[in-house]
Amino acid sequence: MFSDPKVIAVTRKFVCIRIDSYESEENQKIVRSHLGGRFENTAFCVLAPDGEKRLTRSGRGPNHVTRNFEDFMALTEDYSPKGVLTDSRIPDYNSFALALNVSSADQQVLVVIAGPEGDIKDAGKRLRALAWGEEMVGRFQYDFETDLKSLEKPLSLTQTKPGIYIIKPDTFGLDGEVMAFLPLAAKLPALKTAMLHSNKQFARTTKKKIYSTHVADGRREGKSIKMAMPFGEDRDGDGEIDHRAGAGRQR
Repeated sequence: MFSDPKVIAVTRKFVCIRIDSYESEENQKIVRSHLGGRFENTAFCVLAPDGEKRLTRSGRGPNHVTRNFEDFMALTEDYSPKGVLTDSRIPDYNSFALALNVSSADQQVLVVIAGPEGDIKDAGKRLRALAWGEEMVGRFQYDFETDLKSLEKPLSLTQTKPGIYIIKPDTFGLDGEVMAFLPLAAKLPALKTAMLHSNKQFARTTKKKIYSTHVADGRREGKSIKMAMPFGEDRDGDGEIDHRAGAGRQR
């Protein structure tokens, strides 16, 4: 995902930036900057197109900033969209393991563009028109991978090759199933058809998670993922993760 608000081209009234809180210390510093030095799993603020000027106060979520969401729309009156949405970069993760885990948590199909750096960069530029299209935007997770080996164990593959993998994450986001595979040079209509078909199949066969039940099942089965930063929140802002019962995290 994008960790720096300034890398996003503002092409609509609002751009949503999701920071993976446990991905790096740098990301946690961004969250803390919006919460007065505290660290919680999420933070929310409406920023100007420069990615720096704050147009609202910050809070853990939108409902902590305002109860009237029309207030947000009023903030856009002084800003006009610039550029073309389909020229915007496609979000990316820092690892396939994280992409798979978040896809499972959000219950979305994961599209992995895998191969040499130059090849996947070119493919990513081609795919922008598809990823930001009205039928597709917000429906999929994406990851660009040069480390093809990282796909093998979670996907039960003996060998991987460059291409576009459309993946169904498992319940806890530690493994996945390849629903479709296309070459990096696949035509956009063919890729769109494969993605929409996979998404429809995923929705039909995937039961909606109930958070409390899901967490209890994960703990009972010993499911967890190791991240760069320790799980937990620092709600008192002393710089240390608060220690309490039930530490650890399952998705």
